[in-house]
Amino acid sequence: MSPPRFVHLHVHTEYSLVDSTVRIPALMARCATERMPAVALTDQNNVFGLVKFYRKALAAGVKPLVGVDLRIYNDDEPARPYKLVLLVQDNDGYRNLSKLVTQSYIEGQYRGEAMVRREWLTAKSCDGLIALSGGLHGDIGHALHAKHDDQARSLLDGWCDVFPNRFYLELVRTGRSGEEQCVRASLALASETGTPVVATNDVRFIEPGDFNAHEARVCIHEGRVLADAERPRNYSAQQYLRSADEMAELFADAPEALANSVEIAKRCNLDLKLGGSVLPAFPIPQGQHEAAYLETQARRGLDAALGHIFESRGIAGKERAVIAAPYHERLANELGVIQSMGFPGYFLIVADFIRWARENDVPVGPGRGSGAGSLVAWVLGITDLDPLEHDLLFERFLNPERVSMPDFDVDFCMEGRDRVIEYVAERYGRERVSQIITFGTMAAKAVIRDCGRVLGQPYGFVDRIAKQVPFELGMTLDKALEDSDELATMYRDDEEVAAIIDLARSLEGLVRNAGKHAGGVVISPGPLTDFAPLYCEEGGNNVVTQLDKDDVEAVGLVKFDFLGLKTLTIIDWAVRIVNEMHEGADLDINRIPARDAMTFELLRSTRTAAVFQLESSGMRDLLTRLQPNVVDDMVALVALYRPGPLQSGMTADFVERKHGRTRVEYPLPQLEPILKGTYGTIIYQEQVMQIAQVMAGYSLGEADLLRRAMGKKKKEEMDKQRSRFVSGSIENDIAQEKADEIFEMMAKFAAYGFNKSHSAAYGYISYQTAYL
Repeated sequence: MSPPRFVHLHVHTEYSLVDSTVRIPALMARCATERMPAVALTDQNNVFGLVKFYRKALAAGVKPLVGVDLRIYNDDEPARPYKLVLLVQDNDGYRNLSKLVTQSYIEGQYRGEAMVRREWLTAKSCDGLIALSGGLHGDIGHALHAKHDDQARSLLDGWCDVFPNRFYLELVRTGRSGEEQCVRASLALASETGTPVVATNDVRFIEPGDFNAHEARVCIHEGRVLADAERPRNYSAQQYLRSADEMAELFADAPEALANSVEIAKRCNLDLKLGGSVLPAFPIPQGQHEAAYLETQARRGLDAALGHIFESRGIAGKERAVIAAPYHERLANELGVIQSMGFPGYFLIVADFIRWARENDVPVGPGRGSGAGSLVAWVLGITDLDPLEHDLLFERFLNPERVSMPDFDVDFCMEGRDRVIEYVAERYGRERVSQIITFGTMAAKAVIRDCGRVLGQPYGFVDRIAKQVPFELGMTLDKALEDSDELATMYRDDEEVAAIIDLARSLEGLVRNAGKHAGGVVISPGPLTDFAPLYCEEGGNNVVTQLDKDDVEAVGLVKFDFLGLKTLTIIDWAVRIVNEMHEGADLDINRIPARDAMTFELLRSTRTAAVFQLESSGMRDLLTRLQPNVVDDMVALVALYRPGPLQSGMTADFVERKHGRTRVEYPLPQLEPILKGTYGTIIYQEQVMQIAQVMAGYSLGEADLLRRAMGKKKKEEMDKQRSRFVSGSIENDIAQEKADEIFEMMAKFAAYGFNKSHSAAYGYISYQTAYL
């Protein structure tokens, strides 16, 4: 195999947001096809796509090179900053790049564009980085173009001091005005000073035919029309991912510029550690360890919780020990798992900020998601639901047989949520706490409107096309053409419609903008810039990580979800009003009776305006049919009122069984304790896990893996699980035919099964609002 002749070192992807149609999977597919040994990611002022790029490159057998196309403030023309391409040599270089990019957003924005100041770039701040001059658009290229040769030499000397033996004059030939003159002048300067040169193609799209889509994207961003003769033409049709042969032909007069691209690729060796996790240290009393401190706090919390149970139920004497035994056993088991998986600090951190919220009058939800299944979470005050009373499973939240981070989703009052985040920032250090970025994409309806506008079509005409796209989550243009006969006819019969839709299809799904995740917050053990740069709006507002929620976790940061729930605010207002208007009422919403007759009468009457999750006409219809009279019915309501159970007949069957119109039957007598509360039907994921435990001897950790396999429906994994389930059932004297039958039943219901912990928590909020 011949040695590589060229590597692309200057490539924008869709994550530049303003001027590229390069999608990372397509980029890697092309690199693999062309047998390119490496390729660089150099998006404009950001590393939004870093982890996705890194992973896809490794999967394609391509060496990932990471960098940034940086903007440098131009004192003479601030609106026309200089460009400098920085490439990461090693992990120290990545940290330095992360700091510079962060600083450009927090301190250096001009009219919404992030820029660095020249004085920020020093030998120390740029250690571990290789620099390319930016070609015609760098400060040296600008000076050469203006024939200010002395200034160009002076600038070059300055850059070589910052990047000793790591600065290259960038040569670009894409047919744009002034480029060839800049290339010739750069070669002369390189010859005179002994500075190395390197060729790039300043890539913005993959195929030559993608230029029109690229120009449309630029016009969408700039609010211009493609046919506008006055609009700037800053790009050329030659800025595609040229092959090594094409680049060799283009730079036949400067073979060293090609060879240096390969040499630079060899010098860049960023080693991203993906898949681990690092937690900040929780401040505990001196001389104690996190695990021991967690156990002390948990046992103290359990004693208090049991004391309340004994008092409220009038339990005394020996009966207390009987009631307490399963709680102590469960606590010991959970603590063992938490400690073995290294998560004591995580529980302590969450418990701490929830404690602060409660002490500072910020209402907190009873729980959300699978976290409500943890007894440790309950006794620490993280959740409000007794998992033993509600038959919730810890393994649904934290599975000792599948190592993954725990993930508490915590609801806070909308008005107080930001105060809790502020507390966390103060406690752990502002340089270690940030919210998380999200990316908006060009979705089907919106991209039709965008493309119609840049093509200069009238609003009404474009609006009529866009309205033919069905309003459905995850809708794509291809699916819309299949589902909408009207749209398909318009596309077939009208060339102007076809032109809009064809252009829209080429742009659909591209990243459009950056935003802020609804509730995600990361807390790092050191400065966040050691892991990822930060991004913010002009003025330093709304600081977020440059990596999205999946990617921050991939690089090792732990995500905490601080979610805002308006219902908690309303509950808080209502409780305050009651206590202010009725002296001695002393209403505590967490101590209301669980079987209040008037509350269930209200629910059965369907007068549920302002009752959490029970306001819609469909839910009121279900209330009419179900006629809830116990808390378990409230939990079931949340799980049953979803498209899957409603369309499959599961909801109707549940109602008929509850009212005795359909006989309640159990597949096996030993499954009655698991299915009795749901009248013989499987509606919760936890029931699937319990059935596997009782019938086939699964541990609850193994049963959680079974539940996941059934949810994903991967045949190979399902076949493996079926074999395990059936053989385990046979060992427990259950006939193979019966085991197969129940496995099929579980697989069917698993498609619609819901997380009982979440249902219980949200059903409880529904009950609270109905009580009020």
